[in-house]
Amino acid sequence: MLHKIILFALFSSATTGFAIKHTDPPAKKPNIIVILADDMGYSDIGCFGSETSTPNLDEMAAKGLKMTQFYNASRCCPSRASLLTGLYQHQAGVGDMMNTRKEPAYQGYLNQNCVTIAEALKPYGYTTLMAGKWHVGQAPEHWPRKRGFDRYFGLIDGAGSYFGPYPYRPNQKLTIALDDQEFTPGKNYYSTDAYTDHALEFIEQNKNSGKPFFLYLAYQAPHWPLQALPEDIAKYKGKYMQGWDKLRIARFKKMQAAGIIDPQIKLSPRDGKVPEWDSLSQQEKIYWDDQMAVYAAMIDRMDQNIGRLRAKLKELGEADNTVIMFLSDNGASNETINPNGFLPQIYESSKKLSSDPSSFTAYGFPGANVSNTPFRMFKHWEYEGGTATPFIAYGPSIVKAGRTVAQPGHIIDMMATCLDLAGGKYPAVYKDQKIKATTGLSLVPLFKGQSWKGHDALFFEHEGNRAVRQGNWKLVSNYPDNKWHLFDLLKDRSELNDLSSSNPAKVKELNALYEAWASRSDVISFEKLQVRNTDKF
Repeated sequence: MLHKIILFALFSSATTGFAIKHTDPPAKKPNIIVILADDMGYSDIGCFGSETSTPNLDEMAAKGLKMTQFYNASRCCPSRASLLTGLYQHQAGVGDMMNTRKEPAYQGYLNQNCVTIAEALKPYGYTTLMAGKWHVGQAPEHWPRKRGFDRYFGLIDGAGSYFGPYPYRPNQKLTIALDDQEFTPGKNYYSTDAYTDHALEFIEQNKNSGKPFFLYLAYQAPHWPLQALPEDIAKYKGKYMQGWDKLRIARFKKMQAAGIIDPQIKLSPRDGKVPEWDSLSQQEKIYWDDQMAVYAAMIDRMDQNIGRLRAKLKELGEADNTVIMFLSDNGASNETINPNGFLPQIYESSKKLSSDPSSFTAYGFPGANVSNTPFRMFKHWEYEGGTATPFIAYGPSIVKAGRTVAQPGHIIDMMATCLDLAGGKYPAVYKDQKIKATTGLSLVPLFKGQSWKGHDALFFEHEGNRAVRQGNWKLVSNYPDNKWHLFDLLKDRSELNDLSSSNPAKVKELNALYEAWASRSDVISFEKLQVRNTDKF
């Protein structure tokens, strides 16, 4: 009798319109890729104003999201620490560079009270991959595999030749590593290509695992030394003979036409350390044209490799289910190769043409002033020229196409964004260690075209240079002057009109915000830090 009742019930549900409920399979988690350029200025890619060919980044920007007021931490190590952990760099243990210091906030490697994005994503089923420059822990016990990455290939150090691990400072050893072992490159090694080669290999190895992947692809380009491949350099030779003033104006006009810079914003004057173009000899002009051709070629090659990555995703059927984010670790660098701190033979090689593969050059103030159009200052300082980066997010199934957003975002937002994409939560405890809370915000609402409250305030400090931004107001100072300057970025993003004298109340208000942040974030004044430590900067 029981069997008849069950059969009748099943038959009735089929004939009366009552369907048996089926549970939908869980949505497939997206792959997540973060691509970080090194020392690349705000106007150095095509969609942000450059004459350099970057068709892959341009397409991603056109079919994704551009954020025009995104910030980094103004220098290599601090930005990488913040990106990886969602914390301000001092909280993660990298308050300055990879110098080993006595203070925990300045120990020079990631501490145990933070987690990396890789460590945070692994509990949610992600394979975690990295290729490229690490620069947040020199000793093997601090390498990527010890901080949550399943696979790694790249440069442990902060800079070096693109052709191999060749020292450039006295008593220096540079390390290229594959997973936990030192790696010796073969013939025809070029780091930008090699990082991509290994990233593609890692992705290929993951394809049958059934797991989504997180890839952190931290290119070394276009950090000095200026070194590129001949076929890429040839595209740009002669294009820079028009001089830096005309280049800055051309980029500025292109940025305004594209909506990257608002019409009321002015182009900053040529930097005071850059001479009149017409005062140069013909030989000096040719030398600079060569430098810029090589610099452009480095970015061009990076974009080509991003194209290779996109092709691999398409081949694997993962292109629509992958979110790619692109940014730079700081503004363009005015640093030069000088006789103080560099090996004598390296300094001598800095006098050669950059297109000579045996050279070791940097483009200094003139090149960096072009790269950071329309802003003032450079890497290391907290003016927009040091901290502003292009930001692109692309992912056909997640990122709404064709949007340009001017709300301020920060590199600390990358952790929250990745966890949101993965359906994960930021941990309070990891491996029995209490984890510091992140103040980063998920950018996913912006990706989807939704409203986003954004940050109440953003903070910056590096080697005594300081800044705080709240709304359109920004307070900034340079070390060792230590005087606050106030700017209204809505009207003056180039930071040309200091309002500190006419608005002391706002200076006082923002200074109080900064001091409170510095206290809770373990920031030590640079003077005290120098007194307390005896190591060289």
